[in-house]
Amino acid sequence: MLVMRMLGEMSAAMPASGSFSVHAERAMGRWAGFSVGWLYWFLLVVVLAVEATAAARIANGWVPGIAQWAWVLIFMVVFTCANLAAVKNFGEFEFWFAALKVGAIVLFLGLGLLAVFGVLPDTEPVGLGNLTGQGGFLPNGWEGVVSGVLTVVFAFGGLEVVTIAAAETEDPARNVARAVRAAVWRILFFYVGSMLVIVTVLPWSAQQAGLSPYVTVLDAIGVPSAGQVMNIVVFVALLSALNANLYGSSRMVFSLAERGEAPKGLLKVSGGAGGGVPRRAVLASVAFGFVSVLLNLLWPETVFLYMLNAVGAVLLFVWGLVAASQLRLRRRIEREAPELLTLRMWGFPWLTWVTLAGLGGVLVLMLTDDAARPQLLWSAGATGVVLLVALVRELRARRA
Repeated sequence: MLVMRMLGEMSAAMPASGSFSVHAERAMGRWAGFSVGWLYWFLLVVVLAVEATAAARIANGWVPGIAQWAWVLIFMVVFTCANLAAVKNFGEFEFWFAALKVGAIVLFLGLGLLAVFGVLPDTEPVGLGNLTGQGGFLPNGWEGVVSGVLTVVFAFGGLEVVTIAAAETEDPARNVARAVRAAVWRILFFYVGSMLVIVTVLPWSAQQAGLSPYVTVLDAIGVPSAGQVMNIVVFVALLSALNANLYGSSRMVFSLAERGEAPKGLLKVSGGAGGGVPRRAVLASVAFGFVSVLLNLLWPETVFLYMLNAVGAVLLFVWGLVAASQLRLRRRIEREAPELLTLRMWGFPWLTWVTLAGLGGVLVLMLTDDAARPQLLWSAGATGVVLLVALVRELRARRA
């Protein structure tokens, strides 16, 4: 929420398709814009392949006759064509995907609250006893919270695309502010709200490893075929994320090309009715998705884990540079054009420093966790390579 608020402040004041990559360049120099832009692009192109793979696993369970790799190919072709055709296609897909996701979560929240108050047929009021029973709020200490943080923090990656997409609207400053405010409230309502319902309806001891807590709750309150219902919702959510990440990655690499940080050939945009689409940037961004088709064909069981390890902690570096950029740009905007601050970061600069400390804390937790450490080391290697390239380019530019 704090990172999104910082992003909103900078994007509303200085809208740009490259969003935080442009802000990092303005705040700290070309090396920062180059590094955060390419690392975020790398993150998104790998994650969209991961999402296609996860959606393919669900689809393969429904239609086993079509192999997992074939499903990945189908998804990549469909969404590549949609993003190549016209900018409005991205919005159309996201509208319907979001409508289904939001509808499902609202229905879940409603059923959960009815169960809490015992309004559903053949149910007794649950009340709030599960929040304090079974050993209290932290029955096994803080260890579970720590492992939960390491899992959950990366689930919020991708919200940054909001500021990239809003920059292409007719009134970017106003729409960025609206989108960021909405994102913050939706995090509270949908994410936190649904988790609150889950732990209120059922005791923590009722949850089973490997089984969705949503399915566990729906089964407990008597919703038929709860598992398949949630499979459909998760499937749609994965395709929605794939679509959003393809859009965001293509716009990020296009912005890098605009600033001379990527090949100029990526700047070519389509004309005609579907004008304005950076088609070469879209194709460059989706390329790894098609490579993942081959990876799914050769190693369908292990490819998911290796792709996730490759991008593990890159998101934390990106968020860290967002916070560092906001610290520097806020002072500059206040001094040079305070009227541009239509959306302000809360508690500046203290909450920005709290955010940086929190990100540092997550890195330390990853370093001390046996399962998360490989992700951190792989990501540190990728980040180090990009930073080295950025600094070499910076030195060459200064000598020239």
